[in-house]
Amino acid sequence: MSKLAAITAVVLAVGGGWYYWSKHKGADAAGGYRTETVQRGDIRVAISATGTLSAITTVTVGSQISGQVTDVLVDFNSPVKKGDILAKIDPSTYQAQLEQGNAQIASARAQLAQAQASLRNAGLDFQRKQELAGKKLIAQSDLDLSRTARDQAQAQVNAAQASIRQQSASLKTTEVNISRAVIRSPVDGVVLTRSIDPGQTVAANFSAPVLFTIAEDLSKMKIELAVDESDIGQVHVGQTVSFTADAFPNRQFKGVVKQVRMAATTTNNVVTYPVVVSVDNSDGTLLPGLTVNAQIEVNKRDGVLKVGNAALRFKPADGSPLAEMKPEGAGPSSGNGSRGAGMGDDLKTMVATLALKPEQKTAFDAALEEMQRKQAERAAQWQSGAKAQSQNGGSKLFGGGGMRSGGGNGGGDANMMAQMRARMRDRMSQQFAAFVATLDDTQRGQWTAGVDALVNAKRVLAYKLVNGKPQPVMIKVGASDGSNTEVSGRDIKDGDTIISGERTAAESK
Repeated sequence: MSKLAAITAVVLAVGGGWYYWSKHKGADAAGGYRTETVQRGDIRVAISATGTLSAITTVTVGSQISGQVTDVLVDFNSPVKKGDILAKIDPSTYQAQLEQGNAQIASARAQLAQAQASLRNAGLDFQRKQELAGKKLIAQSDLDLSRTARDQAQAQVNAAQASIRQQSASLKTTEVNISRAVIRSPVDGVVLTRSIDPGQTVAANFSAPVLFTIAEDLSKMKIELAVDESDIGQVHVGQTVSFTADAFPNRQFKGVVKQVRMAATTTNNVVTYPVVVSVDNSDGTLLPGLTVNAQIEVNKRDGVLKVGNAALRFKPADGSPLAEMKPEGAGPSSGNGSRGAGMGDDLKTMVATLALKPEQKTAFDAALEEMQRKQAERAAQWQSGAKAQSQNGGSKLFGGGGMRSGGGNGGGDANMMAQMRARMRDRMSQQFAAFVATLDDTQRGQWTAGVDALVNAKRVLAYKLVNGKPQPVMIKVGASDGSNTEVSGRDIKDGDTIISGERTAAESK
């Protein structure tokens, strides 16, 4: 036991010594800095929202007549086909009205026959008197009276015929009401709710009461998400949506954005927009009414360089040696630090997607060479002026947040950046005008969109460790998932170590 204890103590001592040595060796290599490593991986940007599952089409079935329910033939969850009988209402009242209507039609037809007989008699009388009047055997007044009697008989016939039509229409209404006493399904689907029982009286005097709710097809469902106004601009039709439901905590479901509605809703001063997501429910797992927590995938970048956000937020403290450093090629023409330093590489990458012809490629190369030459001249002039200003006791040129995108200078910094971007866009428009003139409409549209993306791209100043020594570099940042951010640039590659903070004296021990 004593030997075992001795061996254990030696092992612990050796292990502790190795851990202490490796920790301090790493700290020395990092020069007393906390760091993040650039890695290649995927960035998934998603927006969170909640919503409720429902059938794509839900039909409410009501009653258009009043009466007592005699039969209910379906229940909750019953599958139904279009035309299936759901319930029956006692039609006795309407059957009595039907018999009454038939009797009234028979009476009207008898009156019509009587009127027609009177019309025939009046017609014959008028014909005889017309012949006698032609021979001057009767007075004209007798002929006029005969004509009036004939016309009155014709009017009675017309009235009897109209009465028959009226009674027939009323009879059809009664027949329709009798048919409505049988409640049928208007669609194929599943009964979600049933609100009546046999013996219950339905009153439809003022509005049609809802008797059943039928979901037309539960193999395809939808979610209506409430998306905050700050995120709605990133949501588009066709984006992938993943969601979970509390009823199935160990399973994740998928959907697709089908519609972004413009009808905003304001609740407690919070504005949200409805986003409709279609869901495949072929296995019948999901149920209408479930509350879901969804993630709308607004951006996905596969196989890109990424680094922890702490490295991009790092800002040297006043008086730190890092605050005195500047990236290579920094100058006023580059906007935010050396914004223009990697623009040539970015333009080459973007132009490679345009399928240029040889003469177009030649025009691009000439414009790019001219742009890089002018950039070098402006950088040299600026550095010369910066050196003179420093020798004359000028302020520090590259310390503070003005150097970094999103620095702490508020609106003035944002305005300055907007002006710089505008100048850069104008300058590139002039420098590449001859090249753009050689492009067709499709290529020109792609070029314009690509240049706008490059000019508006966000760049930050970061500090990379090279052989244990910090080196300031400008990094173009892209999509972020909240923990890591996509980065790119000519001075950044997989495996690079980026400073995310300066260790205190206590941390370095």
